Amino acid sequence: MAEIYEINVSELRGFCPKLRAGDKVLLSGYIYTARDAAHKRFESMLNNGEKLPVDIDGAVIYYAGPTPAPEGKPIGSCGPTTSGRMDRFAPRLLDLGLCAMIGKGERNEEVRKAVVRNGAAYFCAIGGAGALAASCVKSCEVVAFEDLGCESVKRLFVEKFPVTVADDCQGGDIFSEGRSKYAQ
Repeated sequence: MAEIYEINVSELRGFCPKLRAGDKVLLSGYIYTARDAAHKRFESMLNNGEKLPVDIDGAVIYYAGPTPAPEGKPIGSCGPTTSGRMDRFAPRLLDLGLCAMIGKGERNEEVRKAVVRNGAAYFCAIGGAGALAASCVKSCEVVAFEDLGCESVKRLFVEKFPVTVADDCQGGDIFSEGRSKYAQ
């Protein structure tokens, strides 16, 4: 039976071993947005021996490119993007201390192995619900690659941001488990 947890991002690393694929989580705390273009820059920086512009040790990256904020709001729509586009970058970031990722869709085998190896988690957010995600964002600031516009790296403070554990650090994966249950 899936569990429901309220977790502060600062306590997530210690909580990851308890999480199981299918659990529901309400995340609160600071997370970063980063999509394809930002991940390519991260990779280039790491390949050149440079320090990343954000400390990813213990961090959560949300694969999203939020739209500009309407008047009186901290952020515009900020739904998840397809996580598979970041699969080539994720294992390296996980090995450098990334605690969790948020996106939509299935991850490849290398990412799932890196999640297990690093005691991390991969969460799915509700696709097509950018307004719901935005309602959980209480502050937003660009912290890197401002020239990328909506794909810049942003630091968000979220409250009770709803996600589902898709891949857990025990090797659980809702996508393969769901296909298996369907086949039965």
